[in-house]
Amino acid sequence: MPPPADIVKVAIEWPGANAQLIEMDQKRPLASIIREVCDGWSLSGSEQFALRYADGPQLYITEQSRGDIKNGTILRLAISPARAARQLLERIQSHGIDARLEALKELAKLSADPTFATEFINMEGIGTLARLVESGTHFGEMLAFTLTAFLELMDHSIVSWDLISLSFIKQIAGYVNQPMVDVSILQRSLAILESMVLNSHSLYHRVAQEITVGQLIGHLQVSNQEIQTYAIALINALFLKAPEDRRQEMASTLAQKHLRSIILNHVIRGNRPIKAEMAHQLYVLQVLTFNLLEERMMTKMDPNDQTQRDVIFELRKIAFDGENDPTGTEKRKAMYAKDYKMLGFTNHLNPALDFTQTPPGMLALDNMLYMAKVHQDTYIRIVLENSSREDKHECPFGRCAIELTRVLCEILQVGELPNEGCNDYHPMFFTHDRAWEEFFCICIQLLNKTWKEMRATAEDFNKVMQVVREQITRALAMKPSSLDQLKNKLRGLSYSEILRLRQSERMSQDDFQSPPIIELRERIQPEILELIKQQRLNRLCEGSCFRKVGNRRRQEKFWFCRLSLNHKVLHYGDLDESPQGEVPFEMLSDKIPVSDIKSVVTGKDCPHMKEKSALKQNKEVLELAFSVLYDPDETLNFVAPNKYEYCIWTDGLCALLGREMGSDLTRSDLDTLISMEMKLRLLDLENITIPEAPPPVPKEPSSYNFTYNYS
Repeated sequence: MPPPADIVKVAIEWPGANAQLIEMDQKRPLASIIREVCDGWSLSGSEQFALRYADGPQLYITEQSRGDIKNGTILRLAISPARAARQLLERIQSHGIDARLEALKELAKLSADPTFATEFINMEGIGTLARLVESGTHFGEMLAFTLTAFLELMDHSIVSWDLISLSFIKQIAGYVNQPMVDVSILQRSLAILESMVLNSHSLYHRVAQEITVGQLIGHLQVSNQEIQTYAIALINALFLKAPEDRRQEMASTLAQKHLRSIILNHVIRGNRPIKAEMAHQLYVLQVLTFNLLEERMMTKMDPNDQTQRDVIFELRKIAFDGENDPTGTEKRKAMYAKDYKMLGFTNHLNPALDFTQTPPGMLALDNMLYMAKVHQDTYIRIVLENSSREDKHECPFGRCAIELTRVLCEILQVGELPNEGCNDYHPMFFTHDRAWEEFFCICIQLLNKTWKEMRATAEDFNKVMQVVREQITRALAMKPSSLDQLKNKLRGLSYSEILRLRQSERMSQDDFQSPPIIELRERIQPEILELIKQQRLNRLCEGSCFRKVGNRRRQEKFWFCRLSLNHKVLHYGDLDESPQGEVPFEMLSDKIPVSDIKSVVTGKDCPHMKEKSALKQNKEVLELAFSVLYDPDETLNFVAPNKYEYCIWTDGLCALLGREMGSDLTRSDLDTLISMEMKLRLLDLENITIPEAPPPVPKEPSSYNFTYNYS
């Protein structure tokens, strides 16, 4: 007979004594259980003790967290959080250097525990650590442990960052600005400054006075990718929190300091693979850089502004080689209207009206002027070859450039904030100081080429733009490392190739619709579904690594989950770092019987997404979140590293529970595998030898029925 749901069997350790094996009644007060454990070892003052996990982070167990204890868990009796905080605070302030170092080392470890952190902060512990830093008397390991503890404690958001003093900021900034400083101290100092900037508007201004982006660039030229990551993260934080009028100034400073080329040569093209957090920071920097375009993108052209009208006139002048203007106002207006029509503007008489829609606003005009000046020969060729056509197949340059700018803004999400956890940076945008403009120039040439390949007319404008969007999106997905590589990728994605790809992708959806084929499909589907189910379960048995998303994303923590080989138990546990290969079951300390699982929920229905709604969880995180609900009212929460792992795990868990697998991946796999199997079987049919017909029977019609065995 299984034990009651409220009883968990655990082992409790105490140094120098045999472990106690007890059945913990989760309905009893924790203090009562601790008293009983203390009595078993003849320890007095049970109120001075607490229970902690013996493995993993070794967190304290509270009335709120005790529900996480599972059967077979090993616990440890330890001094209470309040007593531990008091003792460490006294040792930190002692005169013995060795004792103080050991205390700070232990504090750095314990500060990650929210229960201990609350007690230590209530005893003014953060103020004590801040004074140690401000004194400037700590160096090396002692200072590194002090900064680690400080950062961990502040990370719990128990106290406000606004309480930090200016002298503390100056001291931390001093470590960052020093040419030679210990790596661990530099890492923590950069992380502290980033947290200050992100969590306090007033501290942003103080940090910005002490640290400039130019000083941070030197940290990108080192060989340590962790330091590089922290440095870019701080640059991003300063960029993100800067007032709008300061961002353009910061961008100019970064350009003058050659930030782009330094990142390209020392990070992207360095000798080390780009880790996930570095990829995220590069993505954030890419987004923030493109967001500088938002102001122009949302600025309408003033048709009465002569300066802006002069820019359009310059486009005309460059295209038509500065032809002499005729005398007379009416003749000049007529010629201008004709030229603006040949330039492809919708409003021939006043092309300024073409730039009044936002987006793309004035950004489209900026792109066109850049091309006309920097790639003048290409600009003139495109305009003239289309203006001279009289077969209604001319590609309207002006209209296309405006719409293309809008499409590029959508593809690169100009004006949107970075997505947490997204790593989608494009190396090619770090290869040129005017990457956005060069990207536009490449794409407008693609548009002109595609227009000709489609033999499009004005009525086909939207169709052409859809194809061009698809060409660009597919090329970007290949992650070209340079603008030249992008050109090569786009050359391979001609209109005919896009049609071929579309046809190939549709084959799995609407392959053949004749009744025998539909019957064959229905007959094949169950066995293919079973095949997919087994593949999903096998992947769950191999297991996957998940990242713990905390307040401070850069200090990554991981956990691993995998299904037992007999499909009866989910094993999971924390890891210090992302694993290389399979993690053995012995390393996973926690488990959930599959029989206890009640359901699987996804997205905003997940408990951890509801809890974190205040943190503005973005759409991508919601789409990767899922939770396992199991008896009694417990949850195991996941955020998949990518869409593929999300589909694998949600499908696998549904298969495990005997429910329908409904992800996009399963539908795609099902269609693909069925199509492949059908083609193989139809090929077999083509090789069937039809028997010779028997001699006809006189006066009766002959009929031959062939029944094909599809199985």
